[in-house]
Amino acid sequence: MDETNALSLTQENHRASTRALSVNEDRAPIQEARVQAVEATASIGIPDGHEAYERGMVLKNVGLFRQAAEHFEQAAQDPVYALKGLAQMGLSLKKNGKQEEAVAAFRRALQVPSTSSKEQVQILYLLGRTLESLNRIPEALEAYRWLRREAPQYRDVAVRIESLSTRRLHLKNRHGQEDSPWAQQALQVWRSLLRNGT
Repeated sequence: MDETNALSLTQENHRASTRALSVNEDRAPIQEARVQAVEATASIGIPDGHEAYERGMVLKNVGLFRQAAEHFEQAAQDPVYALKGLAQMGLSLKKNGKQEEAVAAFRRALQVPSTSSKEQVQILYLLGRTLESLNRIPEALEAYRWLRREAPQYRDVAVRIESLSTRRLHLKNRHGQEDSPWAQQALQVWRSLLRNGT
């Protein structure tokens, strides 16, 4: 195609677009408003999930757990990164000593609809370990038992369930004895024997 033909096609396209604009002048304000809305969103600088997640990982790897958790929370706003963002947020909060907030993040991660059973098992384990560190034995047992139904051989879950069940039973018995009048009386007798014997 020579330059003359290209130039005439360009001029023809320009005339056609000018005609289209004049025909659609009543639609122009709507289109302009849409363009402005898109530009406003871009100027706000809303980070996408991938970018926020990557920043969070960098901060987590250098030990800045509080800042990492903030970026992971931003990443979790993106449905594609919701699960990964919440799970990493929980880990970062746990490393930062914010165990209760970590529990909340892990629970939110379990509610993400696109969670696979493998991911669910991993998050349940993290939730159980965090609850266990908070000495919330009944809740930790519930998480571990749920996990065991999904993956019976996962890590040390069977041992943890047995250990926590025994610990829970021991605590119940111990508290039960301290509360009973007979236990209180036996304890007083024992203390008086010790005082008199020394």
